[in-house]
Amino acid sequence: MAPDSIDLQQRFSGTQPVGAKHRFDHRRLEEYLEQHVAGFRGPLEVREFKGGQSNPTYRLTSPSGALVMRRKPPGVLLPSAHAVDREYRIISALNRVDFPVPRAHALCTDESVIGTIFYVMECVEGRVMWDPLLPDLDSDDRRHLYDSMNEVLARLHTVDFVSLGLEDFGRAGNYFARQIGRWSKQYRASETESIPEMDRLMEWLPENIPEDDSVSIVHGDYKLDNMIAHPTEPRIIAVLDWELCTLGHPLGDLTYQLSQRRSPGGHFEGLDDARLRELGIPTEAEYLAAYCDRTGRPPIEDLDFYLAYNLFRTAAILQGIAGRVRDGTAASEHATEMIKAIHPLAHRAMQFARKLGA
Repeated sequence: MAPDSIDLQQRFSGTQPVGAKHRFDHRRLEEYLEQHVAGFRGPLEVREFKGGQSNPTYRLTSPSGALVMRRKPPGVLLPSAHAVDREYRIISALNRVDFPVPRAHALCTDESVIGTIFYVMECVEGRVMWDPLLPDLDSDDRRHLYDSMNEVLARLHTVDFVSLGLEDFGRAGNYFARQIGRWSKQYRASETESIPEMDRLMEWLPENIPEDDSVSIVHGDYKLDNMIAHPTEPRIIAVLDWELCTLGHPLGDLTYQLSQRRSPGGHFEGLDDARLRELGIPTEAEYLAAYCDRTGRPPIEDLDFYLAYNLFRTAAILQGIAGRVRDGTAASEHATEMIKAIHPLAHRAMQFARKLGA
């Protein structure tokens, strides 16, 4: 069954007192902000956002207004994970082309301030939607919000990253091969049990990558709950959580978003095209067509490969969370529940791979 939308909103929306594992000296942070963020005035109140699994995120409130801080979690971390400095770089670059991201204010690489590196950005006020079926909206608003998500993604994939000085933000070409290799290594480093289907996918995927080798900025985790919608209008005003951003293949982002519809036990399970149209949510074919029209891309082939890849990748990411639970560095109290999805995701990914002969 799909998660209950009211439960999701209550569990993941808003802030809570800072957890014991993520506490730090607020006075040191206040001193840093006074020196590095124009117009900041204390005293500082710090609360931790409920949502998110990876980098702890805080709402910083003071008489001068609200800010948001993202930091690396404390403890032993996997190589290349939790790259908040890369998040800061991409957000700063996209600020220059008026892309919908928060305004970046400061990056601190001095771990003596709060114990890990962190960055501070604008606090964008709006709505975070945790249920992709958008039960609180009417069908017209659902349609407009999904179209806004599609338009923003197409805009990201057509940004001239070279003009922004991001030509070294990732290696151009062989994106899926590199991603499969990366997540296979991360999976092995976090492995807590043997899952034969994950073993098979790690063998099959690298040998069956489509030849198309387009390159753009890719977000890496493009989904509804990593965005802020306007407080009252059905449009996206900020895209969040750029930890996995790199240069890569634009279809990685697009098909990742579609793979969420294919996730076992997810919100879209059992919904056919007729029901989606009743809800005002574009069908998979409609969403693909709108994206291709906006980017000038021909119809997308090899969709089964991309779905298998993305479901494998999601399983590997959740296995990383399992590893952090094991190591005591997971950022969310709900992490343990998410780990239960690893087996079903691996099974569903293999179903798509088998369509192609795996």
